[in-house]
Amino acid sequence: MYSTVYLFNPDYDMAMANFTPYYKSPAEIVRMAADLSVLPWWFAEEESKVKVEDMALVSLLQEQLKESCGGDKEREEMLDRWLPHAGWTTEWLPAHYIPWGWTPALVYRLRQEGIGMSFLPSEEAVARLRFLSSRQRCLEILPALRSIDGTCGEMKACASMPELEEFVQAKGEAVLKAPWSGSGRGLLKVSSESWSTQQAGWAARILRVQGALMAEPVYDKVVDFAMEFYTGKKEGTRFAGYSLFETDTHGNYKLNFLLPDAEIERRLEGYVSRQVLHEVKSGLLSALQHLLKDDYEGYLGVDMMVCRVAGKYKLHPCVEINLRMNMGVVSRLFFDRYVFPSSSGQYVVEHYAAEGEALENHHRCLSACPLKLSPDGRILQGYLPLTPVQAATHYQVYVVVSGAEV
Repeated sequence: MYSTVYLFNPDYDMAMANFTPYYKSPAEIVRMAADLSVLPWWFAEEESKVKVEDMALVSLLQEQLKESCGGDKEREEMLDRWLPHAGWTTEWLPAHYIPWGWTPALVYRLRQEGIGMSFLPSEEAVARLRFLSSRQRCLEILPALRSIDGTCGEMKACASMPELEEFVQAKGEAVLKAPWSGSGRGLLKVSSESWSTQQAGWAARILRVQGALMAEPVYDKVVDFAMEFYTGKKEGTRFAGYSLFETDTHGNYKLNFLLPDAEIERRLEGYVSRQVLHEVKSGLLSALQHLLKDDYEGYLGVDMMVCRVAGKYKLHPCVEINLRMNMGVVSRLFFDRYVFPSSSGQYVVEHYAAEGEALENHHRCLSACPLKLSPDGRILQGYLPLTPVQAATHYQVYVVVSGAEV
């Protein structure tokens, strides 16, 4: 029996866009992978392992988790009972690997380290994953969802510059998206009045390299959220929960709200009816089952947004499909496993520009938001680092919880 090994490879989207075995991640993404390599500990299954960059990071995280308890041994013991008990490895092993997402570069790297093909997906399987992860697949799902009253959403896959320019001219403003790109990357907002040579050059390059460019109207967005799913070869596709999140002005992910599914649904009901949400969920379960068949196994998310359209709130039910593990799923699993049900909070992925900032923020949060646990060890309130922090840290994941008393 072989181990199951989880690993965090945040270059998934960019590696899929490049789609060669020899892809090299930018230095900043390499740094993120190292800083956050411990993250799968929080969602790995019992008796599995987590591949980390440096075992010292594991020891540091364990020390900082105890530090969050302020020296209270009872709280340390309670927290320890609820922490996952996956093992650790810095080596590549003959194992069943569960990465953030499979890419040709990751398969090549594992093969170079001596892992046999019997433990890895085939070239054909990875090529199929790339096809399924393209933003163009939204076009196969969106029309059926648009038939649900209370929804909106329009997009077009343009194959040439004249086709693209015609769309921009007709809409006045548009958002252009590469079929494969990371969160907040590969996106460009344009208008017919300010269409520039530089923008046209960017669009032409995407068309040349990826064969198409997605074009969408500019929506008056009110809320970002997602429906998360799990699909397995035996059990099919099931709903895994809601993800309510925030992005910055460039579309880059910032944080998830830690809330029960019922509370997220209640908040969304302030804009669209529960019936619309459930009809969209049902439609996606059917559509994803048909689209993915047995070609994908694991978590995935469908990003959505509530928009203002002609003075009314509408639901855009398929902004894009993230065919990989994602922060929305991690935050969902974390809340359900470790947070007291009536508490709420934020799951934050923070980037620090300068060395020392992460450690300074860590100590500030420890002081301002001391950890408090319920009698069964769940988090009632307070700050908890989910990845280790040191002077050289530039990326960190942490939670801040508030709002419950027992």
